[in-house]
Amino acid sequence: MSLTTLVFRYAAFAVIATIANLGMQRLVLAGGAGTGHFLTAIAAGTLVGLVVKYLLDKRWIFHDMSTSVAAHGRQFTLYSMMGLATTAIFWGLETAFWLVWNTEVMREIGAVIGLSIGYIVKYKLDRRFVFTGIDGTET
Repeated sequence: MSLTTLVFRYAAFAVIATIANLGMQRLVLAGGAGTGHFLTAIAAGTLVGLVVKYLLDKRWIFHDMSTSVAAHGRQFTLYSMMGLATTAIFWGLETAFWLVWNTEVMREIGAVIGLSIGYIVKYKLDRRFVFTGIDGTET
């Protein structure tokens, strides 16, 4: 796959996962305001975005065709672990924007900036540690 195709796909999948993430957040936040709803919205959105991005990346970025439960379990666990630091970037910026401006628009801008930075870091981690070739080399 060419670098241009890789960048386009990865960016498109990041946008799709971001929309899924923020959509879930909006659904949760429609149920009420306050710290509890905010924290639940972030957690639920992150989970939805993570699953969507994993499934897209696995097949269309890293060309991993494994289908066994064991393979998915191992990879999703590693994929999630690689996402811990990048999620901290996302949550930190989203929360900072919310605390500074206290508006939905600025919260979402902070989320988009945080997710963008996080996805760049995550690609490098996933390529190195999660989606390795059958012989254990990088894909």
